[in-house]
Amino acid sequence: MDEYKIILKIAAYLLEYPDENWRKEFPEYRDAAKKLKAAQTRDVLLDLFDYVEQFGAKEYEREYVRKFDFSQNTNLYLTTHNRTDFGKQSNEMLDYKKLFLENGYDLQKELPDYLPALLELAINVEPAQAKKILETARPKIELLRERFIEAKLPQVFLLDVILSQLSTLEVTNK
Repeated sequence: MDEYKIILKIAAYLLEYPDENWRKEFPEYRDAAKKLKAAQTRDVLLDLFDYVEQFGAKEYEREYVRKFDFSQNTNLYLTTHNRTDFGKQSNEMLDYKKLFLENGYDLQKELPDYLPALLELAINVEPAQAKKILETARPKIELLRERFIEAKLPQVFLLDVILSQLSTLEVTNK
């Protein structure tokens, strides 16, 4: 698997809800992060794994819910951060839905603007399509990044890692 796909898979994992299955997979994803060639990316991801490990399972789950489920500013649904125009939000949601359908996927459990779902989609398509998906989401990821900075969330560095994969995809596509 291409390294950018592994990086996006780890990023998606770190942004997903930390349920029991997530905790069981934690060592596997941490080991995958340790094997990355890109030193700076590897260090950022391992720092986030260390951050998560500071908490007990239930404590981190509560932290996650507080930061990503109950916060309008830092939730992981990309169309909700700029909700001044519901028509625009609906159109953006449809654009994300089209990305999934164009690539042969239809989400059953998540909304199409859920960042981990978009990352999973980018992992499962060709590099040119992955680049298109990330480029479509880029402005919203950048806005989310600003919100993470304001909230002083360590996951801001994870968004930097995600955005950095666009330059990797540009090189891959040449």
